[in-house]
Formats: sequence, C-alpha cells, structure tokens
Amino acid sequence: MVTVLVIACPCALGLATPTAMMAGIGKGASLGILTKNAEALELAHKITDVVLDKTGTITIGKPSVTRATWLQPKEQFISKVLTLESKSEHPIALAIINYLKNEDHSLIKGFFFTNLPGEGVKMRFGEDWIFAGNLRFAINNEIDIPEDLRDSTVFIFNSTNLIATFSIEDEIKESSGEAIAELKQMGIDVHLLTGDRLDVANKVAKEVSIENIKAEVLPNEKADYIKELQNKGKTVAMVGDGINDSTALAQADVSIAMGKGSDIAMDVAQMTIISSDLTKLPLAIRLSERTLRIIKQNLFWAFIYNIIGIPLAAGILYPFNGFLLNPMIAGAAMAMSSVSVVMNSLRLKK
Repeated sequence: MVTVLVIACPCALGLATPTAMMAGIGKGASLGILTKNAEALELAHKITDVVLDKTGTITIGKPSVTRATWLQPKEQFISKVLTLESKSEHPIALAIINYLKNEDHSLIKGFFFTNLPGEGVKMRFGEDWIFAGNLRFAINNEIDIPEDLRDSTVFIFNSTNLIATFSIEDEIKESSGEAIAELKQMGIDVHLLTGDRLDVANKVAKEVSIENIKAEVLPNEKADYIKELQNKGKTVAMVGDGINDSTALAQADVSIAMGKGSDIAMDVAQMTIISSDLTKLPLAIRLSERTLRIIKQNLFWAFIYNIIGIPLAAGILYPFNGFLLNPMIAGAAMAMSSVSVVMNSLRLKK
C-alpha cells in the first residue's frame, strides 16, 4: 500500500507544464522577447495570420520631413504649430519639430490640447483652434485642399484656412523584409494595416512583399479588421507600437508590442519585442512550438512512470515470480520522474 501511494504521487505531472513554460519564457527573455503570461506563449504556435502596423513596426519609426509648404505667413503660425506638435507623442509630430527646430521661434501658451486617434490633434490658442492631421481630418473639417498638395502627409489648418502641409517619409527597417519572408515560409498570411494613405501603404507593402493591405483606417477599424479574420476561424497576431494600435492589440489572439513604441501599446500587449526587430516574431513562434513539444514530452514521462510503476507496486508480478517493488525504489523512481521532467524542460535553454 505504501509503495502504491509513493509511486502514484503526481509530482512530475504537476511539474510538466509549469517548468516548460518557465523555461520557455526565460529563453524568450534572453532573446529579447518579454512574455507577460503563459497563454501568449501557448497560443503563438497556432498563429495563422499576422497583422502589422506600419510606422515603428515595419518602418524605423523615425520619420523625416521631405517637403514643407506654407500657405499662410510662417512667422505668424510657426510658434503655434510647434506648440501643438510638442504636445503630441506621435513620431510624425517629432519629425515636424526636428524640421522646424532651427527656426526663430518660442513655444506659446495654448489650451485644451486634444488627441483624436487616427485623425490628428488640435489645440486652442486664444479664440482660434489649430489642427494638425491627415487628409481625411482636413476634409472632414471642410478645409479646401489644393489638388497638388493632397499627397502630403500632415495638414495644418485653423477653423477656416489651410496653413501648411508637410510631406513625411519613414525608412523601412532592414530586417522587415527578411522577417515577413520567414513568416510566409511558415505558412502565415501577413497583413499591413495603417492609418496612412493608400499610395504610401502600397509603396511600403511592395518593398516588403505584403499582398494584404488596408490603409486609411481608424483605430477601431483596425480592431474590426482583426475581428473579421477571427470570424473566419483564423488565429490572429497583431504587432504594433502606438496608442492607435492599442484597441487592435486588445482584440488580437496574440498581441505583440514593439519595445521602442508607446507605453500604452506595451501595457496592452501580451508580448514585447524589446529591440523592435521584426525577425524576433518568427523566433517567438518557433519558441512557442518547441515549448509545446517539451510540455507533451514532459506529460509522457510523467505518465509513463505511473503507468508502469503502479501495477508493479500493486504486485502484478507477485503471482508469477514473487516480485514486490520496494517503497525506497518506488521513491527513487518518482524522484527520477521529476528530475527527468525538469531536465527535459531545461533543454529549451539551448
């Protein structure tokens, strides 16, 4: 009876999953992939579709101004524009600040700064509001945009007139194309989802070989796009770095933030890639696959000791040859089952 109780102790069974998960999460951390919970690591190997944001995910996230056009006197509005953009956390705002930083100006007092996700920002100066945002934002505010300026990235305007436009470009990361090609080789469909104009999205998508593109989307529309994929039975991972991506990250089955992005995105995401290097994404998926394989192996070793040991402890061989399993040997066998599970989990570190 004592031998049966010893051999039936499910120590290894209790260790099988958590030891593998701890080893997998630890290995991910050493590779620059921080995992908040075991669920993300468990689900990652099931990913069928990866949805990528553009700015800061596929691109470096350090855009620069390539063209600036002022339709109103620069001296009259430059301080207001810089004050407005200094309140924004968007990389595009920083690009405009860097472009104008050498101008003779000073920040001035403004009131009621408001961030409008997916559109732009606004702030009140005295009796007038100054707005900065995309083309749709300007059109929705009934601003007349000259045809030759409609390809600009940012439109600065007040309640009645267009003040200035800025064309901005962001360099694509060297590793993005490699990462996307690797995801495709793994049988994963890759999607580009961005609030930028379609022509900008098409240019980036062409360089990194992405066929599934949706541009000019608002933050809630990003979440709707992911929901549509999920309704088709897909397991979707969302990768983003900004405040505008937080809703989509929360909707995705596996949410992954870029470490150089906003704090809100990292707070919502289940995983964070510290270096913002997209090649870590296929690495995370392969780590998930190996972790699940180790768990299954651990469960096998946990059960095999019990399946063989319990009948021996119960005396199944006693009628034939008088063999009874010594409780000390049973204890050693169960200790070895736990050791084998832990050692097998530690293989993930390699």
